[in-house]
Amino acid sequence: MKHVLDRPVWSALATRHEAFAEGGDLARRYRPSIVPFAATASDDEESLRALGRLLPPLESAVIVQADEISLPAGVLAMSTATLVQMIAGQPMQAVSDERVHRLTQDDAGEMLALASLTKPGPFTLEALSLGEFWGVKIGGRLAAMAGERMKQPGFTELSGVCSHPDFRGAGLGRLLSLFVAGRIAARGEVPYLHAYASNVAATKLYESIGFRLRSSMNMAVIQRAE
Repeated sequence: MKHVLDRPVWSALATRHEAFAEGGDLARRYRPSIVPFAATASDDEESLRALGRLLPPLESAVIVQADEISLPAGVLAMSTATLVQMIAGQPMQAVSDERVHRLTQDDAGEMLALASLTKPGPFTLEALSLGEFWGVKIGGRLAAMAGERMKQPGFTELSGVCSHPDFRGAGLGRLLSLFVAGRIAARGEVPYLHAYASNVAATKLYESIGFRLRSSMNMAVIQRAE
């Protein structure tokens, strides 16, 4: 039996994030205004055709899965990458720090600006609907943030970890990663995350705070031809 995180997008949209899903039993996607992720239940031809029907012409979506990515006719991979999926290898302890504050919709514009600058992964103004986000502000500016994204039974993804270039080197990414992972663990769930395999600095950081490699993952940005 495959692991629930081998197809994390499908597993989320078929369970804890079903309310955010478009599609049916064969292929689903998050509402594009939230995040651009899409997935199929399997790689059989019927499921792939269902994925193709979910994509309006020239609109992009992102596939992330452990299996090699197969695409339906008329859908192209605009770019591909190899990710690592890392999972907490030990119980994550709660972290308390008075600098860390819960971010709200009032912070959404500043969060989007930070994500656009640092590019931690797909992020939109509606990302807060998927889970909690936390940040550190310095001098009234959002210096760093981290939060939750996909959720499967027993698991929650740590995501959106980024620090403004003006404040890098202060350990804020490490602090917020530990803080959010600790909150996830306190709910009885296992934190996990994705990072580009080429981002050695990030993977070393996550290893240093207790994450271990679970699987290599394939990612593709796809688009249906006009």
